[in-house]
Amino acid sequence: MRKKTYAVAALLTAAALTLSACGSGDDSGNAVAEVSAETGSDRAATVLDKPFEKPDLVLTDTHGKEYDLREQTAGRPTLIYFGYTNCPDVCPLTMNNIAVAKKQLDRDKRLSQAEKDSLRIVFVTTDPERDTPSALGKWLKGIDPDAVGLTGSFATIQAGARTLGISIEAPKKEKDGKVVSMHGTQVIAFNPKTDGGYVLYGEDATVDDYTEDLPELIRGEKP
Repeated sequence: MRKKTYAVAALLTAAALTLSACGSGDDSGNAVAEVSAETGSDRAATVLDKPFEKPDLVLTDTHGKEYDLREQTAGRPTLIYFGYTNCPDVCPLTMNNIAVAKKQLDRDKRLSQAEKDSLRIVFVTTDPERDTPSALGKWLKGIDPDAVGLTGSFATIQAGARTLGISIEAPKKEKDGKVVSMHGTQVIAFNPKTDGGYVLYGEDATVDDYTEDLPELIRGEKP
């Protein structure tokens, strides 16, 4: 694994050009792989030199209630991921990796229980037509019941993702009848002190990477 530092402009350019189709066998969704960066570390974190602003998104949660992302996660360490529940590979793997790492926090003596409880994991669907609040809730219950699942209009979700340099396309049906959602596979971590998205993870991030970094992310430190 690598720890890298990017200029945000370069990151946005790379992210806009690379998408991953879940189940397609195309692993090009790790947008950061094509950007030159500092090497020499075995860490997975990509620390941005200019943090992203948290998306101004008001969507619907798994209980069918309005969820203002900025308001609900203000001052909280937050990880945001865009994907969809019918994805057979990248999306469940990413969310499961984060969920397993989150469980490891129970054994971390460096953090108070309040700090551990402050962590928010947010999953925003890229396939809102099929990912209803009920469908999202059922899917997340098997991964992390405390994770926040959000759905809404595709246009709103796409615009919010774009502010983070994450490209998503409207789901489309392939010749075999399978519906595929093309989307960037980055996970963005937001600092509880500034609410800025200052750390990025690609789809190659492992459970161990998240386990090692979560304590720092919760405290608003660089991993």
